[in-house]
This record gives sequence, structure tokens and C-alpha cells, in this order.
Amino acid sequence: MKTSYAPQPDGLPEPGEVVWAWVPYEDDPHQGKDRPVLVIAMEGDELLALQLTSKDHDRDAAQEASVGRYWMDVGIGGWDAQRRPSEVRLNRLLRLDASVVRREGAALPRALFDGVLAAARPYFPGLE
Repeated sequence: MKTSYAPQPDGLPEPGEVVWAWVPYEDDPHQGKDRPVLVIAMEGDELLALQLTSKDHDRDAAQEASVGRYWMDVGIGGWDAQRRPSEVRLNRLLRLDASVVRREGAALPRALFDGVLAAARPYFPGLE
């Protein structure tokens, strides 16, 4: 998977941007919720993305790791109207049709985007 950083303020989802989309739950893909995701790459009409949450997993990192979930802090950004700190899930790669994107949130700074990719690579060996 070839990642890139190419945010454009044009209303379209591009790598490096946090956008909102319906994301299925892991345990029941027929259900899900609207949430922010970080676009890390495009493959045709599909977005490759990592989900974000405003839930603080620093306090339960050991419990999260014990069930196979790994998170990284990405801070506050324009994707959250309440300006809550966010975390990105490093080991769940989402493949989303670009048409499911509901709105553009904000772009991550390049250095932070690169840091997220570096932290996610151990979970996705083909991630370039």
C-alpha cells in the first residue's frame, strides 16, 4: 500500500486529511457509526483510513492491547467541533468507498501524519 500526503481544501477526501464517514463496528459490520477517520492512501475509489476517537485510551492502554487494539494520540483538530483530544487506532485499516465520506474535517500536520504512519507500519507490513 503506497501512502501519500496530499491534503487539498477542496471538499474531497485526500491522504493526510481527517474526514467523517460511516464506519462499521468490528464485531458487527452491519452496524456502525459516523466517526472521523484519517485518510492515509487512495486505491482507486477506495480510501484507506484509520479511525479516530475522542475516548482517552491512555488510561486503559494495557486492557486495549490485551484485546488487540493499539492507539496513538493525535491531539486536537478541526475534525472535532468540541475540540476534544483525539487518538488514532493504529492496527485497524479501513477500506471505505469515497462516496461514504460525509464531510471534511481538517488536515493533520505533515510531521504528525508521518508519525502515525511510522507507528502503524508494524501492523501493516505492506504499508509504504
